[in-house]
This record gives sequence, C-alpha cells and structure tokens, in this order.
Amino acid sequence: MSALLSLSRVARATLKTLKKVAPACSRVMSSTAGSQISQDQVMMSHSPLQMFKRYHDKSVLVSGQGPVMDIAKSIGFTRVITIEMLREAFPLLDMMDHDRKPILSPSIPIELPTIEAIILFCEPVQWETHLQLIIDVLLTGGNPERNPRQFPNPHIPVVACNTDLMWVAEGKSPRFGHGVFVLCLEEIYKKITGNDLKYELLLGKPSEITYHYAECLIKAQAAGRGWEKPIHRLYAIGDNLMTDIYGANLYNRCLEEESSTKGSLVHVKVAAGRPTATVCQDEDLNVMAGGLAQSSATSCKSVLVCTGVYNPCKDDIKGHQDLTGPVFHGHRDFSFDADLCDPDYIVPNIDAAVELIYKLENYVPS
Repeated sequence: MSALLSLSRVARATLKTLKKVAPACSRVMSSTAGSQISQDQVMMSHSPLQMFKRYHDKSVLVSGQGPVMDIAKSIGFTRVITIEMLREAFPLLDMMDHDRKPILSPSIPIELPTIEAIILFCEPVQWETHLQLIIDVLLTGGNPERNPRQFPNPHIPVVACNTDLMWVAEGKSPRFGHGVFVLCLEEIYKKITGNDLKYELLLGKPSEITYHYAECLIKAQAAGRGWEKPIHRLYAIGDNLMTDIYGANLYNRCLEEESSTKGSLVHVKVAAGRPTATVCQDEDLNVMAGGLAQSSATSCKSVLVCTGVYNPCKDDIKGHQDLTGPVFHGHRDFSFDADLCDPDYIVPNIDAAVELIYKLENYVPS
C-alpha cells in the first residue's frame, strides 16, 4: 500500500495563517479541501516533540507567535516561559525599540525559574526582542539576572522546530521563514562568543525525524480504518526544493539505510562536509523509535508542485537539470547534496500531484 504526505502550498499557507494550531487548521483545511480532516491528520513542525519527554518537565523558554503557551502545553511541556513573560520580568533587557524602552524595573520583582532549555517554534514578531532575550538566556546559563564572568560552554539545550529559509505568501517573491530567524540567532551567538550555536534537535522539513513521525501518523490512520496491509510507499508533495523535496529524498535514503540497520532509527548527521547516514544513539531518539515503531515504508517519493517557492514559467517544467541552482537554502547542519534536491516528479499543482499518485497506484477514487 501507499500513502501521501501533503506539503502543498495551500496547507502551508493555512498553517501559517492559523499560527500553527492543529485544531483550527483541521477546521479550515476541511473547508478548503471539501472533505473532513481531523485534528490527528494534521501534523505541525513541533508535533514530534510529544515524543521527546525528557524536555517536558524542564523549565523551557518558547519563542514564536500566536498562542505559544497553549501549543507548548498541548504537546507535553509543563513549565513554560514565554518571551513576553521574560521581558516583563526583566524589562531593562529589551532596549532596541525606543518607543517601548522602559524607564525602571518593576517595583515588585517577578521571579522566574532558571531556564533549562529553549524551544524555537516559528518566526516571531519583534525579532529584535526575541533575539536579544534568547542570547541573554544562552549567555547566562538560563538566568538573565546574572552577569557571568565567562560564557557557559556548552550552553543550555536549544530545539528549533522548523528551518525553512523562505515560504510563499501573497507577495511576488518568497518571504522570510523561521530559517532566517535561526540564521540570525546563530550568527549573533557566534559573533559574541566565537562558538557555534548547537542544537539538541532540528525538527520540521527536511529532518528525517519529521518524516518518520508523519509516516507513523499515517500508519495510525490506516489502522483506524482497518487496513491490514503495511504501507510500503510514501509520497511527499511540496513546493520547496530545499525543504520539502530535500527532506523527502533524505528520508527515502534513510529508509534504504534502515533496511540494513533493523531495530534502530536512522539519523543523518553532518560528517566530513556531507550528510552521512548513521545509527542514532541519542536517548530521546531511541525512545521515539520505540514509541513510534519501526518504519514499514521502503520508499518515499518526492513530488514537486510549481505553485510556491518553486514557481517557474508555465512552459518551463520539463526537466530537473536547472532546478537546484548554486545556492543551498537549507540549514547549515544539513550539508548540501544536489542529488537530494532532484524531485522524482514535477507537476503544475496539487491537483495534478494527487492525480499522478492515483495513476501510479492504479487507484480509482469512488
């Protein structure tokens, strides 16, 4: 059997508009698609964090926009601090915007626990505030009230939930995504400390963790419908070569590697300047692999649509040779491999992608 991972422009734009809240997404996507889409069929870039329980009882600082407190609690976090809460506790730290610059600290100090980890959900509003306060937390070991004599090394854990450099909205050209925000954070941290910012986890496309989690959600959907045959083929539809297509092809490579390393989740790390498949020994990933079960899929086919970040002239969708370009837009921890940017199929839009998959699978919708 086969299944489809839809990463279409419509879905992406809907998720952005609704600030990444799954229940609301399911309602609007149901209306857009003309078919009922349940909450458990909607996966967000932060969804796999439900499996990483080691962080759930830590005091975490969350960055993003929308109801980030509610989102964090909905996926298991119990001690959540927002940037707004941190700014209220330490108002003299946020000095960039002169119109918001405070005069005095609050007369009654607001006590916050020491921050033990940082979770970056999505691109925030007022980047300068988020960048400043996150750097403060990193440089002080989780307590911005301190004035440390030296920078902590290693710094407290950082998790980034999506690293898309760009995405498509109503503008004529793609807009900045969360990948630009984390790029700024990385460069500021390195400029100040001389060290690279290290991530405990990178989630969202093109991380293979995200695709594995999506596969397991699909398997759960199939089981709920009483389908007994295992799902062997996945199809991932997307408009961004550097995330959607790269991630699908990376996961396809992981599935091939997994066949020779049964019982372990394959994790891609950067080694010697290129992505290398290795068996991950990380405690949380082992828990995740056990919780989600081993992959039954043997392949993940990538389908590129021409209505988003990749949007060529209408008559120029014939070949793959000119699609990758010389510049890699992916995150620095995913070294560039041009082969992973080459889609298995190119179609004009999401409708054509679904029709193609029906044809490939000899499926006639009822």
